[in-house]
Amino acid sequence: MAGVTSPALPTPAAPVSRSRAGGAKRVLPGFHLTLGYTIFYLCLIVLIPLSTLVFKTFTMSWDQFWVAVTAPRVLASYRLTFGASFLAALVNLFAGLLVAWVLVRYKFPGKKLVDALVDLPFALPTAVAGISLTALLAGNGWIGQYLEPLGIKLAFTPAGVVIALIFIGLPFVVRTVQPVLEDTEKELEEAATSLGATRWQTFRLVILPSITPALLTGFAMAFARAIGEYGSVIFIAGNMPMISEITPLIIIGKLEQYDYQGATAVALVMLVFSFLMLLVINALQAWQRKRGVSA
Repeated sequence: MAGVTSPALPTPAAPVSRSRAGGAKRVLPGFHLTLGYTIFYLCLIVLIPLSTLVFKTFTMSWDQFWVAVTAPRVLASYRLTFGASFLAALVNLFAGLLVAWVLVRYKFPGKKLVDALVDLPFALPTAVAGISLTALLAGNGWIGQYLEPLGIKLAFTPAGVVIALIFIGLPFVVRTVQPVLEDTEKELEEAATSLGATRWQTFRLVILPSITPALLTGFAMAFARAIGEYGSVIFIAGNMPMISEITPLIIIGKLEQYDYQGATAVALVMLVFSFLMLLVINALQAWQRKRGVSA
């Protein structure tokens, strides 16, 4: 009949796409293929070389291994390597926090340049860093020529090793703490200030607890990086046995003397300690993520 509209017919439902029904379409191949490639690549690059080191060490008897890793010269290198690395990481803990604080909380001319300079030790070849520090701190260097007459000798001493490790370890602390500071809620600081808290109380009770996991992570990463450092240290250390000889140099010396078993034994000690440091770093990062989620 005229004037009567027919009811609208229901439109057929659009077919459900196969990718939507089975989940989002993957950009990369499936789980089994990517997992297999990942395991193969890690075995080829990491596991096989390190297992070769372990198997080579196992060709030694326990007495031979113990003599190799506890020789007086090797023990002296342990003390220098671990002691200087810990001291350098401790200095970077405070210096890195200060640098990160300035980069996050203040605006000043040349800020981007300063921010880029923090990453310079990452990009700079370690040998270049060692030669630069030696030219700066040696007896005829720009700074060393004024310090040595005062009885302060930095180059070719353990102090020079610490300075080199501070140089290469600073970015680890800054880049770990900086994003955490950026995410810190300033409203909490303002609330503490409005309640009468001093600047030190606000930092100690409000800011420091939130950045402590990041600080510890940066400290552990700088410490682990310094333990294995070689290129920037050998130029400024002087490499005097029992005084300024680092453990990586001990390994190189044993290889040059064709003492492959002795070199692998000392390297295995460093490998075990590095693995322990890796576990500590992962635990600290997990703690940091947990604190971030709970916050």
